[in-house]
Amino acid sequence: METPMVYELRRPKNVVPGKKYPALFVMHGIGSNEHNMLSLVNGLEEFFYIFSVRGHLSQGPGFAYFTIQSYGKPHREIFDNGIDKLTHFIDYASETYPLDSNYLYLLGFSQGAIVSMTLALTLSNKIKGVVALSGYIPLFVKEEYNINPGKNLSVFISHGEFDQVLPFEWGKENVEYFTKLAIPVTFHTYPEGHSVTEKNLQDLQTWLLNEVQR
Repeated sequence: METPMVYELRRPKNVVPGKKYPALFVMHGIGSNEHNMLSLVNGLEEFFYIFSVRGHLSQGPGFAYFTIQSYGKPHREIFDNGIDKLTHFIDYASETYPLDSNYLYLLGFSQGAIVSMTLALTLSNKIKGVVALSGYIPLFVKEEYNINPGKNLSVFISHGEFDQVLPFEWGKENVEYFTKLAIPVTFHTYPEGHSVTEKNLQDLQTWLLNEVQR
């Protein structure tokens, strides 16, 4: 099966033949790339197969998973295509590598958080957990997508209180939306802008390790 997207792979140093491993799919922000996210997951490769996935669209000096029609509103057709490509990539990775299908996680920042939350809401039991850093859920996803989260899904959401790119209120709306769906949410806020602080990094890694070791 041919890979549908460009990606960077990190895996345990000593892979045990026949063993299945949890997987972490990492998605970057707009104009960034698959390499810039690896600092957020440094050290986690001892517990996960990590796939840092490049957006398929060129965007400035980097890449994107979709384009923006207006503030907080992606171009629907391009967004749908990006979600479809990421879905196929998750299937590709699951068929190609020794992954435990019960422990697939998503992590995204900004645009990467947007697609991560959308995938978690629509891929049913394929996704065990999602880390969404400074993102939002598009209105058309909530209103028109087939919302079908897995029964064992849990979510980590963080947002900067002074985010100048995606308002802090949007982070709180994410929490409210998942909570209404009876999905467990861990919510962390930080007195920062549109960024990932050292404390945020520690918190998300702790959450992921607790999740995968439960």
